[in-house]
Formats: sequence, C-alpha cells, structure tokens
Amino acid sequence: MRHHIVVRTGLRSRSKFARLAVLGAVAGLAVAACSSGSSSSSSSTSSSSSSSSTSSSSSGKQVQVALILKDFTNPYFISMENSAKTDAAKLNVQLTVSAGTTDGDTTTQISAIDNAIAAGDQGIIITPNGPAVNAALTQARGHNIYVIALDTVPTPASIVDLTYATNNYTAGQLIGQYTAKSLNGKPADIAMLDLFNNQVVSVDIDRDHGFLNGMGISVGNAGLNGDEPKSGTYKGSLGGTGSYKISCQLPSQGAVPDGQSAMENCLSKDPNINVVYAINEPAAEGAAAAIKAAGKKGIIVAAIDGGCADIPFLSDGEMTVTAGQFPGKMAALGVSAIDTLVNTGKKPTVSAGLGFYDTGTQLFTDSPIAGVPSNNTTQEASLCWKA
Repeated sequence: MRHHIVVRTGLRSRSKFARLAVLGAVAGLAVAACSSGSSSSSSSTSSSSSSSSTSSSSSGKQVQVALILKDFTNPYFISMENSAKTDAAKLNVQLTVSAGTTDGDTTTQISAIDNAIAAGDQGIIITPNGPAVNAALTQARGHNIYVIALDTVPTPASIVDLTYATNNYTAGQLIGQYTAKSLNGKPADIAMLDLFNNQVVSVDIDRDHGFLNGMGISVGNAGLNGDEPKSGTYKGSLGGTGSYKISCQLPSQGAVPDGQSAMENCLSKDPNINVVYAINEPAAEGAAAAIKAAGKKGIIVAAIDGGCADIPFLSDGEMTVTAGQFPGKMAALGVSAIDTLVNTGKKPTVSAGLGFYDTGTQLFTDSPIAGVPSNNTTQEASLCWKA
C-alpha cells in the first residue's frame, strides 16, 4: 500500500450463505461488505415512508428528514433503516427513505438529494456511495438543509455538517489487546489480511494500526500499512508480552473468497501461524475456511464488524473475537440530532479529539480473557447492529 490518496470508508459483514465481494476504489468508490439479506423495502432504488405517531417533538413542529442509504440489501444498512424509522415514529419526524440500486450507485443518491431539496426537508442523513455526491450535498447545505453522514467520514469531512461513525482505530486496538493478552507470552506468528495492497484507504490503515497498537507493536509509518517491523517483541497494553513475527500480509478485498485464498497462501508460506488479523468478518470467514480445510486448530482469528450473521462463527470457534459496530445507533442519533436542531437550535457535536461522533465499539467473544472487557455471543445477539 504505497499510494498516498486517502479514501475514508467503512466495512461491514454479511450473512454466511450469500457472499458478494467488498468493493473499494480511490476518489470515487466507497468500500462496503455485502450481504444476502433480502430487501426490507418494496423497491431496490427508493422507498418513501412517513413515520409519525401521536407523540411529538418538544415544540410540536414536525420535521422532515431524508435518509439516503447505500443500498437496500445489505443488513448493515437495513439496520440503519429500521432504527431510523423507529426513532422517527417516536419523535413524529416525517422520514423519507431511499437508497442506491447497488453500493457505488451515486446517481440514485444524487436524485434523492435533489428530491429532499425540492421537498423542503430540514435534514439529510446519508451513507455516501462516493465523492460524486459531494456537489449535491453542498447544494443541499446551501438550502439550509443539515447534512449528516453515517458510518463513513466523507472526503473531505467538511462536505457534511457531522458524521456518526465507528472509531476504526479503537476497534482494531481492542482486538489487538485481546490477542496479546490471550497469547499470554507465547510467540505470535501473525498473518495480516488487510483490505488492499495497491491503494491506501483510511479504514485499512486505522484498523490495521489499531490492532498493532493493541498488540504493542510499532506501526512503522503512520500513513501506510505494511511498514511495521516484521519481527520483534509485542507488549499488549492490557497485558501479554512475547516475541512476534509477521509472516504474511496480504490483501483480502474485505471478501470471503479473497480472505480464503490469502489465508491459504499464508499457511502455505508458514504453517505455524497462530494469529490472524482480518480487516472485517468476511475476510475472517474466508480465513476460517482455509484454516479448517488445512486441519489447523488453536489459531486466534480476530476481526471487526459485530454482524448478527457471524455469531455462529464465534459460537463454534471458527472466529475467536470481533469488535462490533453499531449502525442502528448511528441512524437513530442522526434522526434525533436533526429533530433537536430544528426544534431547539442545538447542534450536535463531535466526540472530543475526533472529527466525528464516535458511536462506540465493543468486543464480542465466547472465549473471554481476564482483564479484557468483552460480551459473549448471547449478549451480542441482543446488541448486534441495533440502536
């Protein structure tokens, strides 16, 4: 990863049975994992739902908000839609929901932004499909529409008023801390399944470097993946010290097939690997398949997502630990923030020290380690991707 164009983007999980590749591109395409979830709406391009109830905002003024998602098929975005609708009903917000036909479809999202302007909406909540929507968002803000991004800090961040997102560095750090403490002084023979090796994207760097930091390993170059020392001593910030070597570092595209082939190559290169860092759960699922096919056991497989569909992988030990995200919370906060702004004039604020509002992350595992806070999969089932 040696290019110096930075794309800010997020990754998500999808179900075990239908798998689509994660798409990534520089300066034009966002990165997202795919799912097999069926559409929760009647149309694959847009749906309009006026969510209202007998309750009302503090001033009684009904607020109009447009929620514009990447697509209507990924469970990650479906959870956003469901949480936004629930919150809108509680607040008497009139919510219109639309989405691109596929992840990367900016044309449909631009049309939805234009519709929000024409309808006189007071707020837009969007998971951008790429920088191509920036001009339309600028136009919307010129019409005094408050714009909130979810999941992904846009490029540039200033194109929206606020972003609700996961702190990807923290997510990586949590699984690194868990891994170091779990090893309990044993040598770490590490395979790293990054997103790309031919472009630099912020989610790749943040999660990768967070993991290394949690393990107590130098990242080498703060702006690039792959520049960390390939051997040395790890010293986890929550405990666990020993020698390490990074035996393999390959791209997974954030997808199951590429994660599996990358792990197969890593095991071929070094059959003694005992730690796998995966950029997301699809990559981890692919790695788990390769490990199972090779007859290997006792390998720590750490990932990031917290998707409901991947609970079985944690339960049966194919995945060891994951750092969960909360997309439903992102959407609910967005609806509430716009309603509060319109009715009270109070603007939402970013988290201290960050350029966005951090919606939190926490570990899920059925192999807890003393001294490392985590929840089990039973608890995850009640929390995964909800508000």
